[in-house]
This record gives sequence, C-alpha cells and structure tokens, in this order.
Amino acid sequence: MSGARARSKEARPDPATEAYAAGLLLVKRNPAFAALEVEFCRRKNCRLCPDEGLAAVDSNGHVHAHPTRRAEPAEWAWALAHCLLHLGFGHVPAADDKHRAQPDPYDLAARCVVVNRFLLTFPAGRTPDHLPAAYPGGDEEQLAARWRRDGIPPGLDLCGTAGREPDQWLLHWHKSSFHRVPDWQTAFAHALTRSVSAAMDVAGGRRDRTTGERLAQRPWDRALNWFVSSYPLLGGLAAGLTVVADAELARAQDIAIAAVSAAAGEIYINPLRTFDDEEWRFILAHEMLHAALRHGERRGARDPFLHNVAADYVVNGWLVEMRVGAMPEGLLYDQELRGLSVEEVYDRITTDLRRMRRLATPRGKGAGDILGGPLPHGEPRPYADLDDFYRRGLVHGFDLHVYGERGLLPAGLVQEIRALAHPPVPWDARLARWFDEYVPRPEPVRSYARPARRQASTPDIPRAGRWFPPEEVARCTFGVVLDTSGSMDSGLLGKALGAIASYAEARDVPAARVVFCDAAPYDAGYLPPTEIAGRVKVRGRGGTELQPGIDLLLRAEDFPPGAPVLVITDGWCDTLRIRREHAFLIPQGASLPFTPRGPVFRLT
Repeated sequence: MSGARARSKEARPDPATEAYAAGLLLVKRNPAFAALEVEFCRRKNCRLCPDEGLAAVDSNGHVHAHPTRRAEPAEWAWALAHCLLHLGFGHVPAADDKHRAQPDPYDLAARCVVVNRFLLTFPAGRTPDHLPAAYPGGDEEQLAARWRRDGIPPGLDLCGTAGREPDQWLLHWHKSSFHRVPDWQTAFAHALTRSVSAAMDVAGGRRDRTTGERLAQRPWDRALNWFVSSYPLLGGLAAGLTVVADAELARAQDIAIAAVSAAAGEIYINPLRTFDDEEWRFILAHEMLHAALRHGERRGARDPFLHNVAADYVVNGWLVEMRVGAMPEGLLYDQELRGLSVEEVYDRITTDLRRMRRLATPRGKGAGDILGGPLPHGEPRPYADLDDFYRRGLVHGFDLHVYGERGLLPAGLVQEIRALAHPPVPWDARLARWFDEYVPRPEPVRSYARPARRQASTPDIPRAGRWFPPEEVARCTFGVVLDTSGSMDSGLLGKALGAIASYAEARDVPAARVVFCDAAPYDAGYLPPTEIAGRVKVRGRGGTELQPGIDLLLRAEDFPPGAPVLVITDGWCDTLRIRREHAFLIPQGASLPFTPRGPVFRLT
C-alpha cells in the first residue's frame, strides 16, 4: 500500500514546475527573447538562485530560477523576460576578466527601472501588483547618479526579480575552443529589429499574415517605409497614417494625385499616376505635414481653397529646402515666399484672386487636397485623440531628428513644431487672465460697526464684520455689450454669459453693466453675477449695429472711466471704435470685419 502511494506521488505533476514551464513557453514565443542563447537553471543547490524572489541572471547567460517557489505562468514570463532584458540591455555583459566588481544597489535599482519601463511598452506576461504604474525618465547612468546623491525613491529599491537580493551577477567567462565571449546586447538588438520589422510588415500589409512571406511593394509603400526606417522627423506619422490607393475612389472624388483627411488619419492617392520613389516621398511628406500641422483646422474664416494654396506654397518650400524626395512637376513653389508663414502667404495671394483660383494642388486644378472628413470607403477606422497623435508624432520625430543630427530644418517648420508642443490656452483661461489684469477686485474692509455673522454664536466676543465700501463697489466693474441679432446662436450666448458670470462671482465683482444691442441698444443696467447667468432675457432680434450700444455704455455717467468693455458677437457686425481697454468674444471659426485693437477670445 505504501508503494502504491509513493508511485502515485511520483506520478503527480508539480504545480510549481508546470507554472514555470508555461511561463518559459510564453517567453520563448517572442522572437526577440528566443534569439538569446541562454540557459535556464532550476537546481536546488544553485548558489545564485535568490531566496526571496523568482529569478536572477548572470553575465554568462544563465537565468537562475527558484526551484520551488509558486507563481502564475504570466508572473514567471514577466520575471524571465526581465532577466533576459538585463542581458539584452548590456547590464551584465560577458567578459573574461577574473575579478569583476558587482554593481552597487543604485546601479541595480536603476537598471531594473529601465527594464520595467521597457516592459510597459513591450509586454511579456503580467507585471507584479507591487510595482508602480509609471517610472522616472532617464537612462541607467543618469538614474544611478541621481539616486547616489538624493537616495533611491521608496518603491523603486525592490523592483527587480530577486526580492532584496541582486538579480544581476557579473562572472568570469571561461574561454573554450568552441565559444567566444558573446555580445548579448548586439544579439538582442538584431533580434528585436527583426521582430519589430516583421510585425510592422504584417500590420502594413507588406507580409502575408499566415505564411510570413513578403509581398511585392508598390512605389508609395516603399516611400512610406522609407519614412518609418530612415527619416525620424516624419517616421512616427508615417507609421500611424494609412495610405488608401483606390482608383475608383480617386476618380469619384476628383483626386488627381493625392489628398489627405486629418480627421480620418488617411492619405488618398491615385494609383494610376506614375511617379518614381523620390517623387512619392515628396507627395506623402506633403500630405503628412498638412495633417500634422493641422492646416485644415487653422483655416478659420479664410477661403478654404486659397488657404490650401498658401499652405502648399509653404510646405513645398520646406520640403525643397530639406531635400525630401523630388517635387513632381506642376506643384506650387515660389522662391520669393521662402520664410513666410501660411497666414502671411494667404494675405499676399488674395490680391490676385482670378489667377490664384486657376492654380492646382495635388488634388487637382481648383480643388484643395486638405479634406475636412474621411471619404466613404470600406469600414470606418476609429481614431482616438487626433490632436495628441499628430502633436506627439511630430514633436517626438523632431527630437529624434535633432538628436541624430540629421540636418538643419527650415526655421518656419521648427517654429510650428515647437508651437505644437505647447497646446493653446483655452479661451476661458485667457479670458480670466484678461479680467485679472483689467478688472480690479474689490478689497473688503473689516469694521466692528458691522458685526460678523458669527457674533450671534459668541455674544461675549466682539467680531468685526466684512463689507465692501461703496467706492470699492463702484470701481470694480466692467461692461458687456451683447450682440442679440438674429444671427447669434443661443448656445454661444449661454456659454459666454455663463463664463462671465462664474468669473465675476468668483472674483467678488458685485455687478456688471450689460447692454443688449441689435438694431437699437437696450440698457439693462447693472446686473449681479447670478442674474447675468440665469435671468437675462434677450430682448432684441433685429439687425446688428453695435456702435450705438458701445457709445451708450461709454457715455453713461455711472460707468467708471477706467472700466473695460467686453463685446460678445458672432462677427456679423459693423466696424467698432472703442476708445478704452476692450476685448472681443466670438465663436471659433468666426472673424471680425475690421482689425481689432483688443484681444480676441474664440469660444470652442
């Protein structure tokens, strides 16, 4: 009976061994990790095996795993990948030196942080729950030097795979007639490059998903691959944008060469046009810059085609100066416009509208290649934060371009990329800054003549009350001239008045002077902030003549001479003359029929 029990115990599989084997299989499925010729050790008497953690690695290419510790297969996969990355990142290089100094705790922690940070974007298994979700920036040397000076932050001193013991060991490499000192870092880099390239080829349709065989590439595919592999400035954008080569779609939409939809992240090309690889690079770079620099969204109230023409002149000038590909014949280029922005070029070309409307963009004569929305074809592709995608792709590409010393860029392009790196301040924040600068805040006065509200709870303790003198109330105000014509949107009115009311109430502004104006001005007098937002009734619905309302406000005897004026309109108004500090609040995309002297805030 005892023999049968012993035989059944021997036949029963070990759960710890099964979980370890499953985790090792997960790691070996990754081509980058499988390319490292390492040995995995689970001996019970191994002197490098950690007592607390799961695994450790040495410079001779041995991963020492704990022989009895139990963990989930995903946890084993993460720990083994962590050890292999120490080899691949050169943290434990092989060498034939007999006496090698072991890394100190700061180097160990810094290297583990770099490996864990990489595993967040290159997942292998499951990250342990006790590790942080984000790590500080910098390489191993920078982190180690910083922590030697300031100390290792809490939670980052035990982010390896061996618990409180080192998970990296530098050993002496024993030479033999068959093996030379290996270069783990180079082997991993080559394997990682092959793995990522194969994955990108499959995702981009350049390699068959089932057989893995490379498919024949079309000229625009070769041009797009060149940006990903050889031109970091636009490589991130090229990897995220989709090229749609559909002859029927191009014919239906009158696309002569190419067009771009920034909203869909797609570049539409006419596959029937014949260009060489250099010309396709120029065409794709042209469309990518249109999308990344948000030329369609920056148009505002300008003429769409003429703004597209101005953007083409600027982009083509940059690409010629950068020597990206070769510009095909027929595209817009003028050496005299070099160094100008899109807005400056637009102001110049609008002086000859008849000639400019006969010009051609890559889409064709008289048509712009910057499309507003996606063209109907196939299944719609969901796109998340487009602004963040284009900004991140162009800014990161610019950093790589400068870091790799790939050459100088046009000053105008550098200026626009740096502007993209800093998103514009929202209109309500800019409006609040304007109020902070020009609308004084009333200063309260404490007086025992006016007992505080808490006086009733403590009758024996006198408490001074807080109140605003009349002279303070009189000077802390501003004027609002509100366009109430038929063209004004009710949503615009509500958003503008709500922002003004909430700000005035937060700043203790007692009241604002409000004037409604369309065909004739209607003086609403001074209104408290709560009434501005809630109980204002728009009275007029005629034409738009705002100058009489401004004159009524400025001539009012009870309106302080230094108080600013805020004009809320949709832009369809007369030319205004305001001889004091003022600002305009208009919808996004609208424009004023005159050159404003004060700031203009655009509601979004």
